[in-house]
Amino acid sequence: LKMVFLYDVDKKTIPNFMKYIIGGTAGMMGTCIVQPLDLVKTRMQIAAGKGGAKEYTSSLDCIMKVFKSEGILAFYNGLSAGLLRQATYTTGRMGVYQMEVEAYRNKYQQAPKVLASMAMGILAGACGALVGNPAEVSLIRMMSDNRLPADQRRNYKNVGDALVRIVREEGLFALWRGCLPTVGRAMIVNMVQLASYSQFKGYFKQFIDEGLGLHICASMCSGLLTTIASMPLDMAKTRIQQMKVIDGKAEYSGAVDVIMKVVRNEGFLSLWKGFTPYLCRLGPHTVFAFVFLEQLNKAYYKYVLGQDDSGPGL
Repeated sequence: LKMVFLYDVDKKTIPNFMKYIIGGTAGMMGTCIVQPLDLVKTRMQIAAGKGGAKEYTSSLDCIMKVFKSEGILAFYNGLSAGLLRQATYTTGRMGVYQMEVEAYRNKYQQAPKVLASMAMGILAGACGALVGNPAEVSLIRMMSDNRLPADQRRNYKNVGDALVRIVREEGLFALWRGCLPTVGRAMIVNMVQLASYSQFKGYFKQFIDEGLGLHICASMCSGLLTTIASMPLDMAKTRIQQMKVIDGKAEYSGAVDVIMKVVRNEGFLSLWKGFTPYLCRLGPHTVFAFVFLEQLNKAYYKYVLGQDDSGPGL
């Protein structure tokens, strides 16, 4: 009995508050790398194409036009909002999911099954999206501002200025504009991303030992599935958050209205407009976020808790 007691005392785990900090830090590190691709994805999604003429013919065309007309630093427009989004949205979703996984393992003494992982991902995504929506609105507007006519630009100085002006000019609840599609997208993204990462990781463990190679393989597969599943709602969220309200009438009434109008006016495949930069953004971000998350967890176990064994991770 004494040996069991000592084992339980010595077996240390990461405190819950650190799960949130580590999750948010991993997301912010990933965002610093993929921000230019996020800007390209956003620009392509809001380019409706007037009179049948497309504003951008491809992702490369978008990159070249942004670089030529706005300069290389334009690719980091909205970075402060992107970092705030990760500090809120990713901190919430990663922290909640890690707590859910640990609670499941403690109760059932095994890794979560597919349905359990999906349910936990949905809850984690919804929590993160509700907290992160104000930063999301600011990010979308800041990244799309330079493509508007000069007299229509909002010219936010930074994310703090954006948040203050949105509240002052449009009211507090404008910070949660597009919240329903944002939450819906986050629930789908996290259901697919977090659950598939856990499941792919469990599958690949048959062939690859725990470590960086395993994390990269699992996160790459997860990123591809997540991109395909979430793009239509991401398109709806983007257009709702950057739309203007003229004479009290909004351009779109909701996510379904966006999707219907896009399909009717631009074609069904336009729901996946910007797929390449979105995949190039979400795929690497998924890889970087999970790899950073696993490595930060490992470092915390080793240097803070003094344990070489960091456990099974996600």
